[in-house]
Amino acid sequence: MAGTGATPLARAEQFIWLTARVLEQRRFAHLFLGGSADTVETALAAYRNEDGGYGYALEPDLRGPVSQPLHTAHALSVLDSIGGCCGLRVERICRYLTEVSTKEGALPALHPSQRGYPAAPFIPALDDPPAELLATGPVVGLLHRNQVWHAWLFRATDFCWAAVDALEQSHPYEIEAALAFLDGVPDRARAESAAGRLGQLVREQRLVVLDPGRRAEYPVAAGYAPGEHHFPYDYARTPGSLARRWFSDGELEGALDHLAAEQQEDGGWPVNWREWAPGTALEGRPIVTIRALQTLRSHGRRLD
Repeated sequence: MAGTGATPLARAEQFIWLTARVLEQRRFAHLFLGGSADTVETALAAYRNEDGGYGYALEPDLRGPVSQPLHTAHALSVLDSIGGCCGLRVERICRYLTEVSTKEGALPALHPSQRGYPAAPFIPALDDPPAELLATGPVVGLLHRNQVWHAWLFRATDFCWAAVDALEQSHPYEIEAALAFLDGVPDRARAESAAGRLGQLVREQRLVVLDPGRRAEYPVAAGYAPGEHHFPYDYARTPGSLARRWFSDGELEGALDHLAAEQQEDGGWPVNWREWAPGTALEGRPIVTIRALQTLRSHGRRLD
């Protein structure tokens, strides 16, 4: 058992075994303990539906069995983490994405099939939802980064470029989605130019806390929970992200110090978004914990 003097990784491991779903347990074992990638894919398959999408609260803020774009984006990120974004499984996902896309050829945040099942109040259900960069950008960027080629990507990529180019007033999650697109899209020169403009926007609109010791002085975006701030590492998850150029070494290192200090007494990291049901926070914390460990490790921080 991990004691009070245990390493951050050992403390997180105890938290994962204590609280996490099977999927996050398998992901943790693969990412940090040398576990098999096959067991991650097996655990993920429990959330897959016959339409090629994913449901069953894979993304904890959407409950119920039906496939949703946000669940499917989560599934793709898991497959990406095990080198599994290829083959028939991704072909089926792309067929699902085609079926649920709007007339613009891109993804809504919430498909109307969610009606009748519980969902976070900050993800509204609409009869004719618009396409959103928030849902489409991460999927398109990830598929491009994995050199997936599918007809769905053509219009979805055009939509993302238009949405990124039109950004003037934004909020952190939308910027993260734009970055996920820009970090993967093949046109690197255009991506670097667009990312440079977004970096200026983020700093001008104070969408990032540059001094964690003074975070209460930074605004929180409309609709976010109190204290739902974003830090440099939320944008620059890896040193290779285009967002790394937005921050000085001192700004990033100070943010990483803050992230490391956020590990709780039980070994996990907290969620900072609005908690609307007991299960969503319980299921969300292991996901956030794995993400925090990945971020710290990618930037060279010792975990063990």
